Amino acid sequence: MAAFSLLSLFHPNPSIPKMTTKPLAVLNKAYKMQVPYELKQGQTRIFHQLPSGLNMEVIEQKGRVLADKENNRRPGNSEKNPPLVFVHGSYHAAWCWAEHWLPFFSGFGFDSYAVSLLGQGESDAPASPVAGSLQTHAGDVADFIQKKLTFPPVLLGHSFGGLIIQCYIANIRNKQTLEKKMLYPDLAGAVLVCSVPPSGNSGLVWRYLFSKPVAAFKVTRSLAAKAFQTDLSLCKETFFTSTMEDHLVKRKQ
Repeated sequence: MAAFSLLSLFHPNPSIPKMTTKPLAVLNKAYKMQVPYELKQGQTRIFHQLPSGLNMEVIEQKGRVLADKENNRRPGNSEKNPPLVFVHGSYHAAWCWAEHWLPFFSGFGFDSYAVSLLGQGESDAPASPVAGSLQTHAGDVADFIQKKLTFPPVLLGHSFGGLIIQCYIANIRNKQTLEKKMLYPDLAGAVLVCSVPPSGNSGLVWRYLFSKPVAAFKVTRSLAAKAFQTDLSLCKETFFTSTMEDHLVKRKQ
């Protein structure tokens, strides 16, 4: 598992290779995922074009119009009900939020958006060994917010997505960022769900290794070696439960 230093969170890493702008979308395939996520009622899939020329998948679900006794306004676009932007963790994509989270918050009047980071879901993949860094991923989220949203949103991130949100927050009004004319719009708030800390997850990995060596080996094989992609039982053990039906696991594998 990758570990990130506090320094890399607050300052760009000059050693990270410059990303190219060549999409790796397979032209003869309608979808990039082996089992495409079927949108739920009220959801739409858009592709936000980034400054690099690559397209980032966004699944959106507008807030349901709720009755307002005072002025019958739509609460989904206001300071009281800010838009919500969800950022997934490793080996996931926008679909992980679209299953339950988007319908739930949309039902309470929140305009909700789930992004797929580059190289994940239906987003384009850069022609480089890595899909991106903390800085580039945070910059992609910032570009979407700047160009597509009217009101400051609440950012919600799980695991590695939470680390990206921390990077985003660190860059708001950051002098070095402003000098490069990289705009990180203000936020209405941020929620970190089981987030990777700024110091990285190496401490957790070592504690897990010594306390549960067998489980640690399975997790390492599943994630670092990406064995979860081909081993159904290991995928269940890593992300889900042993009782989950195979066809449901394959949708997300």
